[in-house]
Amino acid sequence: MRGGNLRLGRREFDPREPVVMAIVNRTPDSFYDQGATFRDEPALTRVEQAVAEGAAIVDIGGVKAGPGEEVSAEEEARRTVGFVAEVRRRFPDVVISVDTWRHDVGAAVCEAGADLLNDAWGGVDPKLAEVAARYDVGLVCTHAGGAEPRTRPHRVEYEDVMADVLRVTNRLAERAERLGVRRDAILIDPGHDFGKNTRHSLEATRRLGEMVETGRPVLVSLSNKDFVGETLDRPVKERLIGTLATTAVSAWLGAQVYRVHEVAETRQVLDMVACIAGHRPPAVARRGLA
Repeated sequence: MRGGNLRLGRREFDPREPVVMAIVNRTPDSFYDQGATFRDEPALTRVEQAVAEGAAIVDIGGVKAGPGEEVSAEEEARRTVGFVAEVRRRFPDVVISVDTWRHDVGAAVCEAGADLLNDAWGGVDPKLAEVAARYDVGLVCTHAGGAEPRTRPHRVEYEDVMADVLRVTNRLAERAERLGVRRDAILIDPGHDFGKNTRHSLEATRRLGEMVETGRPVLVSLSNKDFVGETLDRPVKERLIGTLATTAVSAWLGAQVYRVHEVAETRQVLDMVACIAGHRPPAVARRGLA
């Protein structure tokens, strides 16, 4: 079952339109880029490049997902709020997402112009959904297996991982709707690697169609993650091929939004899958016609 259009900021996306969300880390210790976009100018250059390569959404984060140095709400806001305001000024049509689990940071970035709150930790701060409703912005409802922010899974078990994903994400989405978040601005995310081991993440990918059947737009954050690395036994910088293979499978199964580091490569994969599925015409069609 497909839902209606996804509406975020000034943009509206058909349910069959794959959408790229570019990662912009405002942290000095990101697992992937090791702080390459911590300073403002490199981060703004990253936004400009991502938009040029086909990203409709930029996802700005001020705290790395994994364990590391403690980052207070005040420091997280310092890293993100002013930057959101500048991106909003320079790129009025781009959808600005902020990766945060804290409601006070969420309110501050919404004041600065954010369109979407990406709650990767599964509603650990229930007030964040209230902020999304108050500012009429979107919300990502993620399955994190009950994990505390910035912790790694340890001997986590599920009787049925996808059943738990569906239960949690639907509960979070329904609560957000009751609070006043627009249904067409709510996304659900299976939370690859969050509260999951590699086999859980692989199964969640294999069964993504069950999430799509809810009628809600599905966001996947696959890019260079540990489940890709463990599956292929590859370090962080050698996970692109595995990421793109997982992206293609996810696109075929109906996921809509892709949170990624490599925008241009992801855009090509999504366009190719859309053409094979018959949802998009080829960019050119000359072969056999002349």
